[in-house]
Amino acid sequence: MRIALCQLPVSPEPAVNLDRVREALATAARQGAGLAVFPEATQLRFGSDLRAAAEPLDGPFGKGLAEAARSEGVALAAGVFEPAPGGRVYNTTVAYDAAGSLVTAYRKIHMFDALGEQESAVVAPGSQVVTADLAGIRTGFLTCYDIRFPELARALVADGAGLIVVPSAWAAGLFKEEHWVTLVRARAIENTVWVAAAGQVPDLSAPRTRAPTGIGRSMLVDPMGTVRADLGPAPGVTVAELDPGYTAQVRQTLPALAHRRADLFGR
Repeated sequence: MRIALCQLPVSPEPAVNLDRVREALATAARQGAGLAVFPEATQLRFGSDLRAAAEPLDGPFGKGLAEAARSEGVALAAGVFEPAPGGRVYNTTVAYDAAGSLVTAYRKIHMFDALGEQESAVVAPGSQVVTADLAGIRTGFLTCYDIRFPELARALVADGAGLIVVPSAWAAGLFKEEHWVTLVRARAIENTVWVAAAGQVPDLSAPRTRAPTGIGRSMLVDPMGTVRADLGPAPGVTVAELDPGYTAQVRQTLPALAHRRADLFGR
C-alpha cells in the first residue's frame, strides 16, 4: 500500500484547516495513496479555545473529514477535539475509510504535563488502547506524547497492529527533535512494526502565540528502523510505499516479539 504523510501548518480556524486537509488529500490521491496521516490537532492549533471548538465526531469538522475521504477515495487519520466531562475536551485521533465511514476514534491517553506545558488543564485523558482495520492493514494509534510510552506501542502490536500511526504536534525545545526521531524509530525497531508519524509545522499566517505547534519531521519508518520518508521542517505531502510483507520477513530473521517472556512480564 502507499501511505501519505501530510505535514501541515494548523490555523486557529477549523474551516481553514479543513481546506488544507482537502488540498493535501487531493495531492495524496494523485500519488496513489491509500491512507493519509495528518497531524494531531488538525482541527485547530493549540493555544486556541479548544473548549469552544470541540464538537462531536459527527459535527461539522468530522463530516468535512468524512466527505474529503469519500471524495478522494483515500482513508485518513487526523486529530480533532471532542467535548469531555468536567468542561475539558478529548484530544482524539479519528480514522475514516476511503468511503468516508468512521472506522474508529482514539482518545489520547498520556497528557503532556511536562516541559512547562499542562495539557491536562484542558484535555481529559482517554482510557482505551485502540486498533482497527484501516486501508487493508491492522492499525494502532498513538498521539504525540504517547510515543514516549513503549508499553502502549507494545500493547498495540500485541493486538495485531502491523502499522502504528502517530499524529503529532511535537513542540520545539532542547533535544526535542532528537527525542522525536529517536523515539519514532525505537517504537518501530523494538516492535518490528511500521510507524507513520505526521506532525504540524508553524503556521506563519497565524498570530504568534507561545503555544506549541510542531517541528515537522513527519516520518515513515519500517520494521528494521529504516526511515523511508522524512519531510523535514517544511509543509508538504509525501507518499511512500508500505510493504506488509516486509514485516513478516523482518520478524522471521529478527523474532524479538516471539522471544518475549510472558511468564515474567505478562502480555
